[in-house]
Amino acid sequence: MPRPSTPLLSPDRIRSVALAIIDRDGLDGLSMRKLAAELGVQAASLYGHVRTKDQLLNDVASSILSSVDVSGFSVDWREGLLRCARSYRAALSSHPNIVPFLAYGPAGRDESLQRLDILHGALVDAGWSRREATMIAAGLMYIVFGSALSSFSSGFSSDPADYTGRYPHLDRAHLLPGVARELDRDSFELALAAFVRGL
Repeated sequence: MPRPSTPLLSPDRIRSVALAIIDRDGLDGLSMRKLAAELGVQAASLYGHVRTKDQLLNDVASSILSSVDVSGFSVDWREGLLRCARSYRAALSSHPNIVPFLAYGPAGRDESLQRLDILHGALVDAGWSRREATMIAAGLMYIVFGSALSSFSSGFSSDPADYTGRYPHLDRAHLLPGVARELDRDSFELALAAFVRGL
């Protein structure tokens, strides 16, 4: 039987299928057995490419975070923070199910550490102490991850009866789920601008 012209397994294909499973089924829905089945191979075949599920998740995370833009730091540290936060949020919003894994920090992911090194270096070069630079980076991540972990606006009931007569300042809260995406984006921008301007 001739060998397939395209290998069944490649790092890109493994990451892509793993991410599709995470997007569809959540972090708990990803297993090496399920991934192997969707790739059309035996689970043992995967271990020649990926040693552990943690390594696989870190590889997937690195591919997602490769789109985080740190080019703004070559212009100005404030512009760098804005571009970095916006692109980070966009990357996470595209794959919200992996956010809890990423929220644990950069671990040993080279992609994350390279971007963090640029951010930290730009802040120190601008006159911030190393401690302050670390605190600014952490504050920025709190804003990014907080906005990516959940939607405040969609957490409201769309039934006006839940608010009318009981919560006079929330009499229009039932409209929030219909504009959740826009309101969440605008709320993120407000928090980001306040944070960066306040430094």
